[in-house]
Amino acid sequence: MDLDAHPTVLKARSKGAARTAVVLDATWLKAVAKECGADDVGLVEIDRPALKAERGHIAKVFAGTRTLLSLVVRMNREPVRSPTRSVANQEFHAVHDAVNEVAREIVRRLEAEGIPACNAVGAFPMEVQLPGRGWMVAHKPIAVEAGLGMIGLHRNVIHPVFGSFVLLETVLIGRDASAYDRPIDYNPCFECKLCVAACPVGAIKSDGAFDFMSCYTHNYREFLGNFGDWVAALTDAKDHRDYRRRFDDGETTSMWQSLSFKPGYKAAYCIAVCPAGEEVINPFLEDRKGYLSGVVKPLTAKEETLYVLPGSDAEEHAVRRFPHKRIKHVKRQLRASSIPMFMAGLRLGFQRGKAKDLSARYHWTFTGKEEAQATIRIHDGRIAVEPGHVGEPDVKITADSQAWLAIIAGDANILAAIVLRKVRVKGDMRLFRAFGRCFA
Repeated sequence: MDLDAHPTVLKARSKGAARTAVVLDATWLKAVAKECGADDVGLVEIDRPALKAERGHIAKVFAGTRTLLSLVVRMNREPVRSPTRSVANQEFHAVHDAVNEVAREIVRRLEAEGIPACNAVGAFPMEVQLPGRGWMVAHKPIAVEAGLGMIGLHRNVIHPVFGSFVLLETVLIGRDASAYDRPIDYNPCFECKLCVAACPVGAIKSDGAFDFMSCYTHNYREFLGNFGDWVAALTDAKDHRDYRRRFDDGETTSMWQSLSFKPGYKAAYCIAVCPAGEEVINPFLEDRKGYLSGVVKPLTAKEETLYVLPGSDAEEHAVRRFPHKRIKHVKRQLRASSIPMFMAGLRLGFQRGKAKDLSARYHWTFTGKEEAQATIRIHDGRIAVEPGHVGEPDVKITADSQAWLAIIAGDANILAAIVLRKVRVKGDMRLFRAFGRCFA
């Protein structure tokens, strides 16, 4: 059949040319986003230098991306502040669904105008089962570049008006825009440290540091990674009595709820107590004592189970700061399946409290299937990881890559590996043992 004579082609041409402007009007684009339900929106060009590291990931979602439309949708504050986690989680999930629906509607409107666009999933990405990065489009740095806020001490984006009570989304558009936004010139976070005080596992540090592993282990207890610990306990249990010794009825019910509904955050207290933002700050300014007793205290005083790794900084913090909360030891579920993942995970699992008295430089050499060299410097409660061998080491470690991955996964014994010369240590063995204690 002649393509020009095909009914579909004739109907399409009869409707006239769709919007084919090479450059989209930025004002029109933002108006469309707000009509679709966005509470605020900003635009960023794909070539923004600050987003260079994100371009490859964005291209995997939509290769034709030219403009990033970042949007926020507000959450209701009091539900997020509720000590009843089902109420808080319902608000998170409801707004998560809403923000994705807003993005879908924006894409529908743009497609109707002949403009290629793709909404990036807002949270709980399907890529989490893959090794390494569990999301494709990083909404936080895009939102910052779009002028929708800055990262606060608690590692969340704080909108200048709506504060921390927002969820983010990004729409990828295959056209350039007539104008783009820039980051705001101040940080709405005024470092009140309430997020530090409220965090039940001490993941947020007053000097700006963040203990990822402590947050992940507790707050995301019922998400994919830590779900594996429950599965292991279930399969390892000899019978139902043995299982109940490991998990009480409340924990089993909570896991069932997450499986049947949606995963529940154990704590989002850092967001709940944050007073930043023009619409949020007045109660804090007018009555700080009342704000502490009405917003912060109900969360810190709540009796609950805190999930921690044995011997971790989180355990020490919880015992000292919240003696009325129950402590439960769990196993680490983030396992490195490659040497690059092991190296990247060092910063995530680093325990500042355990490393505070250690000062040493380690040269690592991996051999066998994955060959690599790295320098790890621990000093003053901080860690630096560099490729290659840098400076004069205190300890040299040479390890077969597969043997080392088996050791850190708990599938092999390090002493046996040393005897078999799968791992060779040159230098002070006390420093080598101290290295292992610095990680959860």
